[in-house]
Amino acid sequence: MKVTVASRAPAVESGSRGFWPLRDLPVVLWLLGVVVVSLAHTYIPAPRWLMIHLLVLGAAGHSILVWSRYFADTLVRLPPTPRRVQSRRLLLFNLGVLLVATGVPGSQWWLVVVGAVGIAVAVAWHVVGLLRGLRTGFASRFAGTVWFYVAAGALLLVGVTLGTVLAADPGEPLHTRVQLAHIAVNLLGWVGLTVLGTVVTLGPTMLRTRILEGAEQRGRQALPVLLAGIALVVAAAWADVVLLVPAGLLVYVVGAGLVVWPLARTARVKPPTSFPAWSLLAGMAWLLGLLSALVLHVSWAVSHAGSWLGIGKATEQLTPYLAAGFVAQVLLGATSYLIPVVMGGGPAAVRATNRDLDAGGALRVSLTNLGLLVCVLPVPSPVRVVASVLVLAALASFVPILVRTSRRRRTARSADTPETTLRPVGQTTGIAVVGLALVMTAVAFGGSLDPARLVGAPHSAADGAVPTGHTTAVTVEAKDMRFTPSRIRVPVGDRLVITVENTDRTDVHDLVLETGHDSGRIAPGESAVLDAGVVGRDVDGWCSVVGHRQMGMVLAIEAVGAPMAAVAPSAPPGGAASTAGAHAGHEMAPGEPAPGTVIPDPALPSLEPGRVHHRTFTITEQVKEVAPGVTQQLWTYNGSSPGPTLHGRVGDTFVIRLVNHGTVGHSIDFHAGQRAPDAVMVTIPPGKSLTYRFTARRAGIWLYHCSSAPMSAHIANGLFGAVVIDPPDLPAVDRSFVLVQSEHYYGPQGGPVDMDALQAEKPDAVVFNGYRNAYDHAPLTVKVGERVRIWLLDAGPDRPLSFHVVGGQFDRTWLEGDWLLGSARGPSRTGGSQALALAAAQGGFVETVFDEPGRYTFVNHVMVDAERGAHGAIDVTG
Repeated sequence: MKVTVASRAPAVESGSRGFWPLRDLPVVLWLLGVVVVSLAHTYIPAPRWLMIHLLVLGAAGHSILVWSRYFADTLVRLPPTPRRVQSRRLLLFNLGVLLVATGVPGSQWWLVVVGAVGIAVAVAWHVVGLLRGLRTGFASRFAGTVWFYVAAGALLLVGVTLGTVLAADPGEPLHTRVQLAHIAVNLLGWVGLTVLGTVVTLGPTMLRTRILEGAEQRGRQALPVLLAGIALVVAAAWADVVLLVPAGLLVYVVGAGLVVWPLARTARVKPPTSFPAWSLLAGMAWLLGLLSALVLHVSWAVSHAGSWLGIGKATEQLTPYLAAGFVAQVLLGATSYLIPVVMGGGPAAVRATNRDLDAGGALRVSLTNLGLLVCVLPVPSPVRVVASVLVLAALASFVPILVRTSRRRRTARSADTPETTLRPVGQTTGIAVVGLALVMTAVAFGGSLDPARLVGAPHSAADGAVPTGHTTAVTVEAKDMRFTPSRIRVPVGDRLVITVENTDRTDVHDLVLETGHDSGRIAPGESAVLDAGVVGRDVDGWCSVVGHRQMGMVLAIEAVGAPMAAVAPSAPPGGAASTAGAHAGHEMAPGEPAPGTVIPDPALPSLEPGRVHHRTFTITEQVKEVAPGVTQQLWTYNGSSPGPTLHGRVGDTFVIRLVNHGTVGHSIDFHAGQRAPDAVMVTIPPGKSLTYRFTARRAGIWLYHCSSAPMSAHIANGLFGAVVIDPPDLPAVDRSFVLVQSEHYYGPQGGPVDMDALQAEKPDAVVFNGYRNAYDHAPLTVKVGERVRIWLLDAGPDRPLSFHVVGGQFDRTWLEGDWLLGSARGPSRTGGSQALALAAAQGGFVETVFDEPGRYTFVNHVMVDAERGAHGAIDVTG
């Protein structure tokens, strides 16, 4: 039996033929959004989340609403749903997606809630319509497909609810559990069930052949199996039973196999010859392949770490490939096949549309799938970046091809022509070789950019030892700033292979040997294999994450039987050991900031309206100029060091969403609030977030900083800032400034903090607001007679601050919550202050009035620190 999805030709109001803006445009706009976010991801918050949801929830979700209704009407032989009804439903759904896609990156939870309600109402409306169709339609052997759609819609209602919970950021480990359930019901349920139910009939139709006998029966048998798999995953997350996760995924793979097996047999008999069929089959292959890999990955994570973080990491790693390999390819393949059917226009127009949409099909499919395969493999980062660009270009080419097709179909002749005279260009399969060549070129080009090649290859630790042919395999655990075991004994001549398992819950680690061998960064719950080669001498190893080596994360490899004279050679230039003491090479000669360098504005931010303040702090790694001619890789809150200054009143509540976009674990500690440290001051791994809520019950200028170990490194490398809470009786002044002192311990140019200098307490610079001599280059400006208040905070991590203004005197000072000189009623009449002394993590303010115009210098009167850069100026005009 040959199944067709061609529709009847009813009136335009209720039919499906012809252009229909609310049906045809949203999917194109969502796909364009994916392309824009991909290209501008550096400047867009939560780009990974946004790309996945614009594709899966936006483009695929819209298409599911459209085409599942279309197939349901066709399969149970119902009149087409009135266009006005579908338009309202589609409008509600797409507006809901738009609100969610705006609310999550913008940290506006109320937008997420409103959008989620809109999506849920639209989908519930859709499901009710499907159920009514099943009750009133004709009996059909393919009605089981409609039950796939009903189940998928019901699961999305659950998924939307879980997504709303995720947007509120419940914290770990609950976040990972909810996220896993969210992915299961949305990606495997809403999208997966819809696709699997549809390919039972659409797959053979796209291959232009008959459906195998019994295929629809296999589909009916698969639905409860698929639902059972999803239910097991959700139950595992709900009941906190990690062992059920791989079991649930395996059950789902079995159910998917029941559906795909008849399609695979059909494709063997009638191989695909067009872009839609190639793309659909490739998408199904990615679904089964990636889910099988996920079963293995999650099983390993459960057996080795037994934590949700390991499972969450595995799921996060493969979800983008499911979105691109499975969802995107099935979406583009099905859309390319269905558009000519519903656009109509006569046989000639349909054939012309088919031919145009098939343009370059073999090239597009080969680029997409070979490029994705390269991205999945353990290749250097530059190779993955170049390959992903090819994949994006191949997938995005659908949009201009569709636009061109829409224009050209208007000129198609209405007269019928023999089909054999028109062969779609994409059917020339030889063009796939071009795709292979492009991917191989991309791999070669990306490999040439691999930073590992620029610093030289690792050198051998054999030291002339004769290889024994034996391999010593050792498993090393990285946890709590220690390697266990911390000493490995290897017979001389043996090859050493080390499996490094990171069993920490939050911290990223690695293992670097003095020979240059490197495991690469290892996320919590993950492992890596380091092949050290033949060992003929003692070798030292360590974790190269900033500060971890200094906290004791070192490893010793002892060559048993090595001669006493076997001494380790120095590391190669640019190698793993070349950064020690690199700060000594920086010359601190005076100079001007580089063009484009922005000196931080020292003005105290205005008080925000309201008593509850929502902010998002995103941790990123930024290479910034910190002194004329000196750049460092800083860890930053919102791209700056110090981070944003918060300003509030006593009694204000701050709700801070902390997002870690760095490469190691980070955290935050607000001194302005009283909270249990183990509740909110926890280290979150890369890609995770938490919500830190506190109420400022006491006045002061309070430090906030990263509290992850080693804390000195995280503060010295830029993760700190100030919270100013005004006393209730604080008098108004003409000018208010904020100066935060900190220290710099320079690593190599463009590199992170030098831990040796930090531990030796030998700073290269002591600075205000993150830049050496910042306000010599951009002085503070005030007028004669204005009352000036300067809030001061010593962020440390170590050096004290004795703040003094040359030529000025303070008539009112305030330290750590109370007045030292003067009061809220007024300045001291006869007393004065020449300096305000602060230890690390202390703060206060000074006030003065300048009687004469001129340039007044302010300094840290610990003079060696003033000469290191804690120095600036105030320009007073008449």
